[in-house]
Amino acid sequence: MNDAKAELYARDLTGAIWRKASASGAEHDCVEVAELPGGARAFRDSKNPGREPLRFTATEWAAFREGIITGEL
Repeated sequence: MNDAKAELYARDLTGAIWRKASASGAEHDCVEVAELPGGARAFRDSKNPGREPLRFTATEWAAFREGIITGEL
């Protein structure tokens, strides 16, 4: 794990503001996202908020988003 990623996972998310992703469906299969400093993002399953969230650096998030927009993912 590189230093930026390790720092991201070391960050305390206790005060994070979580919001339901706009693509969450009526079936309540929801993903929640929290914006972190520097453009990073954290994601968690709304049905299991105690589980460790996934965290993405700003660069990783931009690449993932681009892949979705262009249809690569």
